[in-house]
Amino acid sequence: MKIMVSACLMGQNCKYNGGNNYSEKLLKFTEGHEVIPVCPEVAGGLPTPRTPCEIVNGKIMSAKGEIRDSEFRKGAGECVAIAKKEKIDLAILQSRSPSCGVKQVYDGTFSGKLIDGSGIFASMLAENGFKVMDVEDLQVDPD
Repeated sequence: MKIMVSACLMGQNCKYNGGNNYSEKLLKFTEGHEVIPVCPEVAGGLPTPRTPCEIVNGKIMSAKGEIRDSEFRKGAGECVAIAKKEKIDLAILQSRSPSCGVKQVYDGTFSGKLIDGSGIFASMLAENGFKVMDVEDLQVDPD
C-alpha cells in the first residue's frame, strides 16, 4: 500500500512554528508500506517557521492579516499531483491544519476555536477521489 502522510507527522520540522507533530502511532501503522511524506505549505513556497494561518471566509489568511491563499493552493495542487502520479491508496494527515485538517479546522478567528471542515489539501485530495484519514483516527494494535 502507498500512503501519503503529512511530513510533520514523520518528524520533519515543517510546522508553522518550526517544529513537527511526530507520531509514533503513524510510524507503527505505516510499517511495511511505501510512505510519501509531503508538506503542502512548504511545497507552496512558505518558509519554516511562518506566521500561523487559518481559513477566513474561504481564504487562507495569516495571523498578521496577510493573504496566503495562493501559496496554500499551489502547494496543495502540487501534492495532489504527486498523489496522482504515485497512485496512493491513502493519505493520513495532520489534524486541524488549514492544509491537512480532515474533519476540523480552526474557525479563522485565531482564538483556538475549532469548527467542522477540511483544510485546502485534504479537500483537494477528497475531491480527486483519494481516501483521507485524520492521524488521530489511526487504530494501531499495541505490541
